[in-house]
Amino acid sequence: MKTVYLLRVLLIASACAGWSVSASADAPARILDEGEKIILPDEYAPVSTELFGCFDCHGVSGESADPQFPILSGQHFYYLYVQLKDFKSGLRASEIMQPMVEEMSKDQMKLIAKYFSEQEWPSTGYRGDPAMTAKGETATGAGQCVQCHRGAYDGDSRVPRLAGQQREYLFKTLLDFKNKLRMNSPAKSSLMGSFDDADIEAMAEFLADL
Repeated sequence: MKTVYLLRVLLIASACAGWSVSASADAPARILDEGEKIILPDEYAPVSTELFGCFDCHGVSGESADPQFPILSGQHFYYLYVQLKDFKSGLRASEIMQPMVEEMSKDQMKLIAKYFSEQEWPSTGYRGDPAMTAKGETATGAGQCVQCHRGAYDGDSRVPRLAGQQREYLFKTLLDFKNKLRMNSPAKSSLMGSFDDADIEAMAEFLADL
């Protein structure tokens, strides 16, 4: 467990190396274990503690080097805000996220969603198995996923971007919908219930490869 933690910190520190913002001298700052300094813009002072906590898993801009955690950089503002609200209410269960958001106000959640939504969506460089991606494309087409997530699977407002998301996260999330472990989208649970696990894994492969 210690090795995984140290690796995560190193990945975050690496992301910090090329990241800079314009901020005043007294803006919120945090020193990582390796000595890297993160300085937030002044407007995020009300949520600096919360954002620094987010960085531990999702990366400094939300780029998420760990495939089990979703990319937040460039994700849609309103979708991010709604997910934070759902974590707080318990509609979306998470042993990690619920304690982090339970004391947050709506304004704080909106500010965190704003921060990540204004970052640039990164490229994971993931390349899926051609046979699996073809199977996944067929499955997502059968599920008419483009009706909500749009033709490029880049989402819109309430609907998240899926294209280029972490494969491991996508697979787990789609299975959670199927098995009703994630309960904040009944329509998604119903849809995923119509697919077997192999099709769902292929969907994750296809979407991560986009």
